[in-house]
Amino acid sequence: MPEQFTFLENNKPHPLCQFAAEQLQGYLLDQDDWIHNFGLKPDQEGSIIGKMFGVLVVQTSENELGYLAAFSGKLAGGNHHSKFVPPVFDSLHQNSFLNNGMTELTRMNEEIKKAEASKEENQKERISTLKIARRIHSKALQNELFNHYNFLNQKGEEKSLNQIFKAASYKNPPAGAGECAGPKLLQYAFQNQMKPLAIAE
Repeated sequence: MPEQFTFLENNKPHPLCQFAAEQLQGYLLDQDDWIHNFGLKPDQEGSIIGKMFGVLVVQTSENELGYLAAFSGKLAGGNHHSKFVPPVFDSLHQNSFLNNGMTELTRMNEEIKKAEASKEENQKERISTLKIARRIHSKALQNELFNHYNFLNQKGEEKSLNQIFKAASYKNPPAGAGECAGPKLLQYAFQNQMKPLAIAE
């Protein structure tokens, strides 16, 4: 058992994480609940697309040991799959601000393309104005997304991704910051009163 939360031990995953990762790899090879070509099986259809996974060894409030598994981003077009913790924020939810905002970005891109293809006079200024509006909309949408990623710490205190990065004196969170496997695993553990012991991604 790790004496403290462990990411690497002598530049190697903790043996419990190694065991959990092997269990997860076996599941990924044998499962048939969804289709994703990792490039592990010869002659599998579709483009080969790698995916980052993570495992977190935890101790429950009943002192039982187990592990949680997560994937970064989306897997097989979705956020929810059995054997994996859910996303911190489900960006694929129908009619979410994100889907509506992305629809608006698509509309703006189409309007810019039409203006660029137009042979009418004075399109330069219109294109410039449209691009500025798109940049403002995109930045506001990204900021709202970061505010919807709310993370718990071990004490049960909650902060948005923007608050976390601001407190650490970083300018902005990188795109996709809330979608990594590690944060998903820790969030689920803290939400369910589990003690994280060791993690590997």
